[in-house]
Amino acid sequence: MMLIAFTHDQFWQLANILGLVVVVAVAGLLTILVLLVRRIEERVGMVRETLRAAVANTSDAELIADTAKRVDSVLIEGLQHHLFLGRVLDKVRA
Repeated sequence: MMLIAFTHDQFWQLANILGLVVVVAVAGLLTILVLLVRRIEERVGMVRETLRAAVANTSDAELIADTAKRVDSVLIEGLQHHLFLGRVLDKVRA
């Protein structure tokens, strides 16, 4: 087995190249991390705004039952008018 003998200068050149590769890799990974964190912050803001909108949309939810009762009474009144007009029109036509 043959061992490659490095001179002192070759060793430092290799160390510098490997160090440069590590620095570039770390810089790339940190850039990716910063971009991902920025995207997460933006999406957290979107979720926060959505939750605020949901709170605003449901702030009057207790009025739903009262509104349903009133809609039912309007429908009942409309049905009574419909039935009355149906009977009256049948008598008028006859």
